[in-house]
Amino acid sequence: MKLPIYMDNHATTPVDPRVFEAMRPYLTNIFGNSASRNHSFGWEAEEATEKARKQVASLIGATSKEIVFTSGATESNNLALKGVAEMYAEKGNHIITAATEHKAILDTCKRLEKHGTRVTYLPVQQNGLVDLDQLRMAITDKTVLISIMHANNEIGVLQPIREIGKIAKERGVLLHTDGTQAAGKIPVSVLDDNIDLMSISAHKMYGPKGVGALYVRRRNPRVQLTAQMDGGGHERGMRSGTLNVPGIVGLGEACALAQAEMPAESKRLAFLRDKLKERLMNSLDEVYINGTLEHRLPNNLNISFAYVEGESLLMGINEIAVSSGSACTSATLEPSYVLKALGAGDDLAHSSIRFGLGRFNTEAEVDYVAGKVIEVVKKLRELSPLYEMFKEGIDLTKVQWTAH
Repeated sequence: MKLPIYMDNHATTPVDPRVFEAMRPYLTNIFGNSASRNHSFGWEAEEATEKARKQVASLIGATSKEIVFTSGATESNNLALKGVAEMYAEKGNHIITAATEHKAILDTCKRLEKHGTRVTYLPVQQNGLVDLDQLRMAITDKTVLISIMHANNEIGVLQPIREIGKIAKERGVLLHTDGTQAAGKIPVSVLDDNIDLMSISAHKMYGPKGVGALYVRRRNPRVQLTAQMDGGGHERGMRSGTLNVPGIVGLGEACALAQAEMPAESKRLAFLRDKLKERLMNSLDEVYINGTLEHRLPNNLNISFAYVEGESLLMGINEIAVSSGSACTSATLEPSYVLKALGAGDDLAHSSIRFGLGRFNTEAEVDYVAGKVIEVVKKLRELSPLYEMFKEGIDLTKVQWTAH
């Protein structure tokens, strides 16, 4: 076992060596532009992108013509939301999403609101799941899109996408899902789940950074989008720009590997995650799992350690890469808005750590991480007057604090 240990696989994953080997020729010898239709260099590049398109489609039960390549899930989310809002403006101007979505959805919705779109931000229950009755009540005759993420990037909670898709279909509303954390980790079927649009990113499933895809349904109903990038009409007019052939090859290979290895990998990661959870919960009091364990990614553990400051804990275990929120918000000292939406107080939200296990983690690493976290939490609590008061049976909610 080598230090440092990487357990932040929700932020990004290392590129699988097999993915890199698939990409290698397209970074050197096979360098053609896939839009060059009049020579063999272009034909080879186009053949590679079409193979990758099939691999991506196969992972989620789509057809290759329904896959649009992008620079990643953030761009896919922007294209889905803005593309639908613009294309279906005559039908309505209302979008429904959830308060716990990734910033790539929430910030896009905020931008759309400035241009006249009405957005409903559904709250979530304490377990992290949206209330389906609240969703039904939020739909109006002006609703054109529901965008609910498949798996949360902080707490790993899986939303009931199939049921949400059923509701959307009954009401004639399109469903987009940010599938960034779900694709390649759990089985996804865009047909069975009634998904109309789905965003994915290569770097969350052992592929390269800077490449992703958007699934756009072609039948029942045929979804149309207004392009957000103009110039050349690539990707059937939905996303102009020279295709990143090596990246796309990497995304395709990552999808193929995920599809082949998902059953065994999910089982192994759930075993490691549960082992880590048991060690921490058996050795420490006042630790809380954030979000439901029943509907959750197999590799996610988001846990709050009461009477410990999250940043101090991160510094104490600095040879272990974990996070105290999503990678996109780790520069801010605000408590996680996802945990706040679950009803966690500032103190517990500030004491949370997200463990994201991955393909290359080992049982020995889990043992080391558990031992180190337990040791540091105990040390920090020894220094905490609040923990001492709690152990003495003092109800901290009733203490009158005075400022000096």
